[in-house]
Amino acid sequence: MKLIRKIIKFIDKKIFLPITKFFVFIGEKLKINDKPLEKALSKKSSIIILSLVLAVIIFLFVDRQNTTLLEKNAEVIYDRPLSATYNDEEYVIEGLPETVDITLIGTKANLYLAKQLPTQDVTVDLSDLKPGVHKVNLKYKQSITSIEYKLDPSVVTVVVSPKHSQTMQIESDIVNLDKLDPKLAINNLKLDYDDVIIKGTEESISKVSTIKALVNVNNMVDPKAGTNTLRDIPLVAYDENGDKVDVEMVPSKVTATIEVESPSKSVPIEVLTKGKVVFGKAIKNIETSVQRVTIYGDSKTLDNTNSIKVTVDVDNLKDNKDYTVNIKKPSGIREISEKTVNIKIELDDESTTELTGVRLTNINLGSNYAAQTIGENSNEVSVILKGVESIITKIQATEVEAYVDLEGLGVGEHEVEIKVKGNDSRVNYSSKVTKVKVKIAEK
Repeated sequence: MKLIRKIIKFIDKKIFLPITKFFVFIGEKLKINDKPLEKALSKKSSIIILSLVLAVIIFLFVDRQNTTLLEKNAEVIYDRPLSATYNDEEYVIEGLPETVDITLIGTKANLYLAKQLPTQDVTVDLSDLKPGVHKVNLKYKQSITSIEYKLDPSVVTVVVSPKHSQTMQIESDIVNLDKLDPKLAINNLKLDYDDVIIKGTEESISKVSTIKALVNVNNMVDPKAGTNTLRDIPLVAYDENGDKVDVEMVPSKVTATIEVESPSKSVPIEVLTKGKVVFGKAIKNIETSVQRVTIYGDSKTLDNTNSIKVTVDVDNLKDNKDYTVNIKKPSGIREISEKTVNIKIELDDESTTELTGVRLTNINLGSNYAAQTIGENSNEVSVILKGVESIITKIQATEVEAYVDLEGLGVGEHEVEIKVKGNDSRVNYSSKVTKVKVKIAEK
């Protein structure tokens, strides 16, 4: 009975009394006089009934919220890392997933609390396993013990193998070289390690064909001519097909010292013409806005490049004309100091002259053959020069090359075409005799 009285007293004090005061307050504010509502509110029984109704409503609301909070729910935590304990110096473990999904089951309140607390990793203890195939259970130490959990996967099959090691030489492989400033070139590259120790199963190690340090020039900070250092270069193991092999490497990263140079050379612009100007006219002068350009490339390419050639189409040209021509980079040349050149072509009346005593040679003859032209004075030809008179009269026989191309020809007599070329693109060169007989014999 004392307990019931205490409960009634608590309800009266904490619920009925505040609600009664609330209605009295409302009544005073509205100043309700001589109305049924005032009479009803003035009765103690009415106030008790209203208070009771409100108390029931509040109770139902709170009870509903408590029910919702107490209902069981599930949430999934994806891709939690898996931590394995084993002797990694002696064994290799295969079959372990990198991550695991965790399904948590519990009330909303507990799930909310669990998400606020640090989440533990999924673990597996393999320290007692010997070489062979084993099924192992994954474990998860939940933050709140009242929550149930399920792992996906919860059981995995692992293969424990003895760890083998082998020493291999490191090769360097430069990637994204095309992203390097075209004026720069890598002259030399040296790694701080020549060899690497690879560790893994006997099978995986046997697959490794090469170990490469992937030197990415994109990772070079402001590369300049001189010595550049690039750190933390990853090592990658490849099989004979170029596929990656998963093995442990010591070291796993290296540092490279890269010698960068900027080889260049100044060469003249050489203008070539394509087509023929109108009949009776010839090119008198070719003037360029740029006479020389600086080219960048490797030393061997630079040594073999003595000019940069640009071509102008003069077919059916009848008057002086200005051209703007893009300068194309020859193979092996990475950069040219100028992108375009303006070319002015000036015409004049055409003249013709005959140049005698031009020596006839052959090209592309097989190394085990010897060739000889047949006929009187067949080692020399006369060349017809067409162009502006002031130009063609100054050309000497030594400045003109006449030749026959013997590529693919064998023992016997052959009639071949005579070809002529000179070093002045303003002049048209042709042989007076178009063909000659050549006898080819074995040496």
